[in-house]
Amino acid sequence: MTPPDDSALAGAPPVACGAPAPFSQLAQAACAYAADAWQRALLVADIERQVGDQYQAQRGMDAPHVLHFEFEPVMSGAELPRPVNYGLVRILPPEGRPTEAGMRPFVVVDPRAGQGPGIGGFKAESEVGAALQAGHPCYFVGFTPDPVPGQTVEDVMRAEAAFLRRVAELHPDSAGKPAVVANCQAGWQILMTAAVWPELFGPIIVAGAPLSYWAGDNPMRYGGGLTGGSWLTALGGDLGAGRFDGAWLVQNFENLDPAHTLWGKHYHLYANADTEGPRYLGFEKYWGGYVFLNDVEMQYIADKLFIGNQLSTAQLLTSDGVRIDLRNIRSPILVFCSYGDDITPPAQALGWITDLYRDDRDLLSHDQTIVYATHDSIGHLGIFVSSAVGGKEHRKFASAIEQIELLPAGIFHATVKDAPPGTPLQDPHLLAIRRSGIEEVRAIVQPDAVSERRFAAAARVSEINLALYRSLLQPCVRAWATPPVAQALQALHPMRVSFAHWSSAHPLAPCVQALAEQARAQRVAVAPDNPFLQWQALASQAIERSLDAYRVQRDEGWRLAFETLYSSPWLQSLIGGDAAGPVRPHPGESPEHRAFIEQVGAYLQQQLHVGGLPEAALRALFYIFGHCGEMDERLHHEAARLLHDNVSGRAGSAELRRVLREQALIVRYHGPAIVDALPVLLRGTPARTLQATARFIEQLLRSSGAGLTDEGEQALARVLDALAVAAQVKPKPGRQSTTSRRSPRANKKDQA
Repeated sequence: MTPPDDSALAGAPPVACGAPAPFSQLAQAACAYAADAWQRALLVADIERQVGDQYQAQRGMDAPHVLHFEFEPVMSGAELPRPVNYGLVRILPPEGRPTEAGMRPFVVVDPRAGQGPGIGGFKAESEVGAALQAGHPCYFVGFTPDPVPGQTVEDVMRAEAAFLRRVAELHPDSAGKPAVVANCQAGWQILMTAAVWPELFGPIIVAGAPLSYWAGDNPMRYGGGLTGGSWLTALGGDLGAGRFDGAWLVQNFENLDPAHTLWGKHYHLYANADTEGPRYLGFEKYWGGYVFLNDVEMQYIADKLFIGNQLSTAQLLTSDGVRIDLRNIRSPILVFCSYGDDITPPAQALGWITDLYRDDRDLLSHDQTIVYATHDSIGHLGIFVSSAVGGKEHRKFASAIEQIELLPAGIFHATVKDAPPGTPLQDPHLLAIRRSGIEEVRAIVQPDAVSERRFAAAARVSEINLALYRSLLQPCVRAWATPPVAQALQALHPMRVSFAHWSSAHPLAPCVQALAEQARAQRVAVAPDNPFLQWQALASQAIERSLDAYRVQRDEGWRLAFETLYSSPWLQSLIGGDAAGPVRPHPGESPEHRAFIEQVGAYLQQQLHVGGLPEAALRALFYIFGHCGEMDERLHHEAARLLHDNVSGRAGSAELRRVLREQALIVRYHGPAIVDALPVLLRGTPARTLQATARFIEQLLRSSGAGLTDEGEQALARVLDALAVAAQVKPKPGRQSTTSRRSPRANKKDQA
């Protein structure tokens, strides 16, 4: 530690009593610090009073929210056949910045994970703001604090599907289906909805959404096992008279970082009391807006997702028997996660990919497009509320949504980088995308069969304890926890008490408010080099480091306790665990799936020599792209310009996307063989047309500004040579038909 700077004491006049000068200077510094500390304490107390008033005002609203934007209601979930407490609103664009006609609508879905709605549009630089800035019509899906009695997770899925149908009806001339942005809890729920109704969705962006709950190494995943499973969830629902209090979820989040919860955020407010008030008030408005879930909703989430981990292996079924299989999603899925997120680390955000797919060919056979983007340091809430993230990543995702939708099947890694000088897009950032794969994702997720066996044991123990609770304790708890008792318990929750105990209704509040106003009027901030202020900062750092050290030891203790308990052979035997069998059924191992992959492979094998000039040109481009590494959005804009200049618009966006994806899949399947097959596809094409095609391909690659690697140059040379050969080949009788039969993927979709 660096000792405090005592230079502020130099040159101060001695006290009149004749005390030594150093003591006089120290006394003056102490007096200045004490006055500043007293004023700051008054300012903090007054800010906290305003937080309490804000909390009480929010409680009195029917539909509290923290949206920064004006909106108008469009559809209420309460009016659906299976009513829910969700609603759809249209965000009104800021004055002077209307949305553009024909642009794809965006739908931002907020998480219902303890707090109220609005975090996706909390600031101007947010997901909602990014969509509006890009010219897209924007809608928002929020909710009221109280669920409809009997409401289930499946009911909410049906409501979200109804909302998307309504948005599509309002934009019949849209460039594509609605793009959906979903945060945290809303992310996994939207993907479940898209798995059942894939035809409703355009590109899907999920931010900070946990999807594979046993993956990673964050301490939150051990909690269920160390407390005996989801019987506590059932107890919470029973004590709430059929409602689960979201304040418990918020408290779980706060417990993850005691240094921030117990000290850091309060000290930051105290140290910056002159300027921090508005930001602190805005965030606490969201953080203290607790909402409820039905007991059946919360029990489903705990049993099926967080403890059972059944989503990422297609084990979930709807009430009418439809399997919720994320492989059914036909829209591109963009997963945005952060290494600084201790609630949804990248392993939990991406683990569903390695749970569902064995290898890249397995993923390609399902014609699925997955893009992932990672941030190095931002925390969980920062993914949604940070102005820096909203103005960079979310803005680029929104502006490049059409480029994302045209990506072929496969896994891609996206990064947002600074644009080089002279970029014609007039944008400080560029979205760069490169081909990735299962092995790269597996390196992030690091699947561990031994760890999964422990979590499977914890899930089985949870089932046993839940059954015991329901048989032995639940009847008594439900008889005691009447609605008035439940309301009293909710009011006494520590999280609510922390907001409600201090407001303008408190007898001392008027006095504190008057003193705070006086402090603002007479504010004299202490000098930054005051030694007591520096000692204060050092003390704060020491406290935070101590709490961080406690957190590290606590988390390590949780891990050791969990691993020791659920690795024990006696427990594994007691619950009937099979040490030789698989922990979870892999969905790729069913006979139906193997037959489907063989069918797709046979179809792709037949397509090598099927097609004409359009198919050949697309295959040539995809072949070159596969050797280019990272390509940024300049390539997409240049391709759109060249197509506009050289090709009349004959196909709609949906047909264009279908053709692009199929040709890219053929290239991935056949590899270099597609170059050798180009002369066959182009037999009979006029030489002038082939020369124009070659110029088009070369101009596209060289004028986009993306640059070509050595491998890319070699691939381009091979393609140009093949086109030159094709220009010299004369047509022969019995030319291969250019009409292809429907792909197995399309047939399977029709049957579904």
